[in-house]
Amino acid sequence: MVFLGGGAGSVCRYWLSTILRPLAHQGFPLGTFLANLLGCFCIGIFYGLSARLNWSAETRLFLTTGFCGGFTTFSTFSYEGLALLRQGQWGMYALYVLLSVALGLGCAWLGNVVVK
Repeated sequence: MVFLGGGAGSVCRYWLSTILRPLAHQGFPLGTFLANLLGCFCIGIFYGLSARLNWSAETRLFLTTGFCGGFTTFSTFSYEGLALLRQGQWGMYALYVLLSVALGLGCAWLGNVVVK
């Protein structure tokens, strides 16, 4: 089940990145940034719901490890961060990294709060 969720998450991330590419400003990787934030929010929701609704292990793994794991991406985050550094965009790099980590944790917390 994990691989099905991962495949669905990966396709959704690709679509999101493709749709948002024209909106990216000065090379800021908006698609990956928003996919990671949405994924953090979703995993917070799934974490809260799985405990509250007593989900089966299969359902929990499909949604968290599978879908959220496929939708979010640390490797693309790292690759795009290195690309910003290589282009000499130190400020954009710092903004991307700091916002990704801080807002990612905030979104996971908020998602969990929403379902309580």
